[in-house]
Amino acid sequence: MSNLSRRKFMTISSATTGGALLASLGLTLEPTTASARPTLKTEGTTETTTICPYCGVGCGLIVSVRNGKVVNIEGDPDHPVNEGSLCSKGTALYQIAVNDRRLQKVRYRAPGSDRWEEKSWEWALPEITKRIKATRDATFKAKDGDKTVNRTEGIAGLGGAALDNEECYLWSKLARSLGVVYLEHQARI
Repeated sequence: MSNLSRRKFMTISSATTGGALLASLGLTLEPTTASARPTLKTEGTTETTTICPYCGVGCGLIVSVRNGKVVNIEGDPDHPVNEGSLCSKGTALYQIAVNDRRLQKVRYRAPGSDRWEEKSWEWALPEITKRIKATRDATFKAKDGDKTVNRTEGIAGLGGAALDNEECYLWSKLARSLGVVYLEHQARI
């Protein structure tokens, strides 16, 4: 071992350490067999193109549906905006459509209560309307000095990236017709 140079020692040490590391990770040099699904997950589905609902970019999507259920969502390679690529929100769209934790019913917690109750839409929509009207009536300001302002400062609105342009337009028109002045969107915040 007298002819073992420093360079050879470092080479042998590095190779031994690297080999031990790879072996501990379960990587071997033995040949592996390739495996593939017997069928594609989109086989037998109906494909529909659509637009991502998150931001104003308008990326194209291909949604695959089987028996009325979404089985896959991916970027549309023929779409001129995104050419098949998606951001992290667009990639996670499948979880919006297929998620066992997604709420399917109206949940309501009364003031002062410590528990949530399930309510019907027939109860919830008139209740929301009633509360909006009561708040607007209580906080509506027709004049500010000599100026007509017709506004309410008791309601605020915040839009989000899940709204598309048309939904944002309708929401802002509704809010302004109520007299809402505190109207924002998360893209501006």
